[in-house]
Amino acid sequence: PARDHLPAQRRHRKSRPEHQRRNPRRAPQGAVVGPPRDATRGVAVERLPPTGPPLPWRAGAAVVHGWKPGSGFLNYRWEGYSEALLLYALGLGSPTHPLTDARFPAWTGTYQWENLYGIDFLYAGPLFIDQFSHAWIDFRGIRDRFMREKHCDYFENSRRATYVQREYAIRNPRGFTGYEEDGWGLSAGDGPSTPRQRVAGRRQSFYGYAARGVPWGPDDGTLSGPAVLSSLVFAPELALPALRRMLARGGEVIRASGYNDTVHAGPPVVGTAKGARASGWVSEGSFGLDQGMIVLMVENFRSGLLWRLLRDSVPIRTGLLRAGFRGGWLAEDAHR
Repeated sequence: PARDHLPAQRRHRKSRPEHQRRNPRRAPQGAVVGPPRDATRGVAVERLPPTGPPLPWRAGAAVVHGWKPGSGFLNYRWEGYSEALLLYALGLGSPTHPLTDARFPAWTGTYQWENLYGIDFLYAGPLFIDQFSHAWIDFRGIRDRFMREKHCDYFENSRRATYVQREYAIRNPRGFTGYEEDGWGLSAGDGPSTPRQRVAGRRQSFYGYAARGVPWGPDDGTLSGPAVLSSLVFAPELALPALRRMLARGGEVIRASGYNDTVHAGPPVVGTAKGARASGWVSEGSFGLDQGMIVLMVENFRSGLLWRLLRDSVPIRTGLLRAGFRGGWLAEDAHR
């Protein structure tokens, strides 16, 4: 059945990298915000990506990560809090291939609620997880069953996660240069790839590209500028000082193509890595996914534009309601 939803010219292609398979599931989120009569929007709503055929052995389980021509569904599922919040909203609201009602509680049943540094929150690790879905959907004041039980919402949870990131940097358990009150932002991104080196009296590995997170890592002293900028909507009182500090200490983080992906403040021995500077390392890349997040989150901080547009999306409202979200603007819209 999944084969029927693939264009003929792609049915026989070899498998694609994981990020290429997953990212198209996010793409329709942008398309559904077009004007009501826009042809592209109509096609996007009609062709929202299916999350797989309704096979009995998959009933009630969390959604699988993807599907490969020739080998079928991947063995991994979306379990644990992640950017899949966006995927479930789209999947539940699809007018043509909706998820079953059991899928969302099957996912939230894998959540991990933590208390770190005296802060109660839904744990994720890398900061991008607390940001991606919020680029599109305004989660302020709307709650699913899980968040109602925790007396929280996903927006407030992201604010708390930002504070956890800063507190981790202040404590700096691994002794990295540049971690401080205004030096935080661990997320997925590029990083130096060098042999192990001595940092704070111990041997430290550098991971290249990695989904860095707190407090359990991975952490090699690399901070993400886009993660800081994308935190503006949640905690501007933290993000703006951190942004100023990053600009002051690493003027090369801004270039014509956008805000550089990541920076590593030191030590100079990292100079063997591509992207090295006299002290530390700066990513040579400005990646579209990160630059897009910056644009969307800054605009939401400035005007709430994307949030307002998504409120008018029938598939999004349907998906949120089917997931059990109530209150806030969902309740207000119901009484228009």
